[in-house]
Amino acid sequence: MSDNVLAQAVNLNPGLAAIGYGLGAIGPGIGVGLIFAAVINGTARQPEAQGKLQTMGYTTFVLSEVLALIGVVVYFIASNR
Repeated sequence: MSDNVLAQAVNLNPGLAAIGYGLGAIGPGIGVGLIFAAVINGTARQPEAQGKLQTMGYTTFVLSEVLALIGVVVYFIASNR
């Protein structure tokens, strides 16, 4: 009996890992949108600060995307592929 339950749990794991990664990708997606919205808004208000704002925007974009990449790694670990 316990072998059958264990086999079913293992077969279900890749699907749950995919759902988990999909939900985990929402956060970085929203974060990137907010980052570039703030850069555009700041550039519209103060055009001379465009260089500094873009530098900070791309730096925080990279930090936000690292979260998505970590999610991909965790997905592959959880899905046993």
